[in-house]
Amino acid sequence: MSATTTHITGIRTVSIPVQDQDAALRFYVDTLGFTTRRDGPTSDGGRWIELSPGSDVSTGTGAGGGTTVVTLEPAVPGQSRGEITIRFTTDDAEAAHAALKAAGVDTDEILRWPGVPAMFSFRDPDGNVFSLTETAA
Repeated sequence: MSATTTHITGIRTVSIPVQDQDAALRFYVDTLGFTTRRDGPTSDGGRWIELSPGSDVSTGTGAGGGTTVVTLEPAVPGQSRGEITIRFTTDDAEAAHAALKAAGVDTDEILRWPGVPAMFSFRDPDGNVFSLTETAA
């Protein structure tokens, strides 16, 4: 067998289905601290919203140097919610957990396993589930 060459070099955008783009934008920016990269109309009368977690607006990169963007897209009627399995990162899971709980975010308890970074799940107002994992020191 020969190795397969891929032309895929990374992930640029992850879309999150939301019922109300204004409410979702407030949650992701005001509660989670994301930065709005784009927020404008689309040619079909919709709206395109791009956010970056921990973003430096001048460089367009995240705190960890990544370039992945989150978009808030109108949910398809009847679309189910649940695990999206996006794993965001944090330098301090304990502090992030406390801050999200204090902000009223629906969070699970921090999971701690030997040899595995601390992590926990949380839900946005639309019921989408995410994980926040502490980066290794």
